[in-house]
Amino acid sequence: MSDLKKYIENRKKNDPVFADEFDEGYEAFKFGVLLKADRKEAGLTQQELADKLQTQKSAISRIENNSEDVKLSTLERFASALGKKLELRLVV
Repeated sequence: MSDLKKYIENRKKNDPVFADEFDEGYEAFKFGVLLKADRKEAGLTQQELADKLQTQKSAISRIENNSEDVKLSTLERFASALGKKLELRLVV
């Protein structure tokens, strides 16, 4: 285990607020990474996707890099532009 992982695990054990905020931030980050990977898999640049969605390239960048506050309708359009369907699940 790397020093960073050890630090994070130790900090999470000792600081419940840090643990909650870290996990929430990681999930948002991971989601943005998945969106970016899907865009690249579709062979589109941020600008090309922005053109398809009739928005700015900066909006695509924001979604991919800070996906914690994105409207569901925007995500549906994002998925559709990539030839995909958005599926939403609630899990325990």
